[in-house]
Amino acid sequence: MRERDSDPATEWAIRASVALVFVLTGIDKFLPGSSTSWVRLFALIGLGQWFRYFTGIVEIVGGLLFLWPRATRAGAVLLTATMIGAMIVQAVILKHPLDSLFPGIYLFAVIAAFLRLRRSS
Repeated sequence: MRERDSDPATEWAIRASVALVFVLTGIDKFLPGSSTSWVRLFALIGLGQWFRYFTGIVEIVGGLLFLWPRATRAGAVLLTATMIGAMIVQAVILKHPLDSLFPGIYLFAVIAAFLRLRRSS
């Protein structure tokens, strides 16, 4: 029998933390007042505002999937792909490679949380 590295409360806190960050960030892309910076950013990307909404939906869905133990892997894959995409956009399209550090931190957090949850189950 394998010993667990964390208790259920810790696992729930990890899941909830990742979900909260991404659900709130995703929702922010839809809010009229707070999305002004998002509107500008996605205009610079050049794919249109539909891509802002799509990204928001992916972040919300990925965060919610991360909460559900059977769907954590799917949520982690969605969030990882989104953050890698954000890093590429910052470095290649927007030509601000240092700005890719922020989504890189999110990426690291998702991977670290997923590996921790996987190890403890």
